[in-house]
Amino acid sequence: MDFVLTYDIADTNGKGARRLRRLAKVCERYGERVQLSVFECRLSPTRLARMLNEIRDTIDDREDSVMLYRLPGRLSDSRVRLGRAAEREVGEPWLL
Repeated sequence: MDFVLTYDIADTNGKGARRLRRLAKVCERYGERVQLSVFECRLSPTRLARMLNEIRDTIDDREDSVMLYRLPGRLSDSRVRLGRAAEREVGEPWLL
């Protein structure tokens, strides 16, 4: 399943900065960063549940916001990109 995930941490100083770093690391494990706080993710139901649990453990649900949008098809079919091209598509292998 393909998703777009976006987040907003209310306070980027003090404890908020720590949550911001931790949340970014969680998101990087499950998807590809396409903007500062936006990730494209291809997840199985198990990985989705695991990611959501990690996010819940990271954020302050009284102050922070995470939005997850499930796309009806593949990301590449839903995306319109303007400007600089991505280095690679979600799901493509890294060639080193």
